[in-house]
Amino acid sequence: MLSSERALKLKDEVAPPLQQNFMIPKKEINMVSDMAKWKRSQAYADYMGFILTLNEGVRGKKLTCEYKVSEPIEKLVALLNTLDRWIDETPPVDQPSRFGNKAFRTWYAKLDQEAEKLVATVIPKHLADAAPEVAVYLKESVGNSTRIDYGTGHEAAFAAFLCCLCKIGVLRVDDQMAIVFKVFNRYLEVMRKLQKTYRMEPAGSQGVWGLDDFQFLPFIWGSSQLIDHPNLEPRHFVDEKVVNENHKDFMFLECILFITEMKTGPFAEHSNQLWNISAVPSWSKVNQGLIRMYKAECLEKFPVIQHFKFGSLLPIQPVTS
Repeated sequence: MLSSERALKLKDEVAPPLQQNFMIPKKEINMVSDMAKWKRSQAYADYMGFILTLNEGVRGKKLTCEYKVSEPIEKLVALLNTLDRWIDETPPVDQPSRFGNKAFRTWYAKLDQEAEKLVATVIPKHLADAAPEVAVYLKESVGNSTRIDYGTGHEAAFAAFLCCLCKIGVLRVDDQMAIVFKVFNRYLEVMRKLQKTYRMEPAGSQGVWGLDDFQFLPFIWGSSQLIDHPNLEPRHFVDEKVVNENHKDFMFLECILFITEMKTGPFAEHSNQLWNISAVPSWSKVNQGLIRMYKAECLEKFPVIQHFKFGSLLPIQPVTS
């Protein structure tokens, strides 16, 4: 079975999976030489397989199209709505520094305290033992409370959170479109609100040389959405009018809109990588290039992966073929 199918393989199992010994995930990548262990791991194969399965699932589809919305999807959206409400209840504090508002720590402490309970609302009773393991990925997905920063490693933790829910059978193969369009999209909205409200720093940002200060996955899945589009080509996403007219349908354009709201000056200067991508002739080439870039710039970078945690659902053990 392909690893991309494995992450979602629990599609038709109605019975609870065999007795699993859940555990609290922990760090395993402590030095650069440990990176080889990560690339050979079951976790890497399942994580990347999950990303690619979703990439295929949203290919050529608009955010506004019809798709199935299951009960667990609704519950995940409700969980994210709770996080959003907590932002409203935790306004930024007055402080000398413009960046990294300390109110974020208050907001985060609430999540830290409530995460297991929140996760328990999403998973069925017979899987209650999985909540502490899965909740760790949720807590890791919203930024760092010490540094008050957010980056692609936090985003990866949210994808890992969703991947774990697939592996225990809470999310299934026919949830693919809703996972990206409803859950992940809502997650992005909440993260953008966190980034804006608490003026979070980009974690390990490459400045103008990175793709984006905060996210990566919506560019991958968003470019897949645009494959074979009858008239929108990569060159169009730097056109303000096109973005304004189409951003509600396409995740990629939603990301571009957010960048232009947050940054001033010419696009080619503040987002050089994206500007270069707008010269690529087709969306499928953009999509393939972004997947390669994601592996190289995020998943194969020690500063990002050193924070990743491994447990029973995303194990550090080598792939068993």
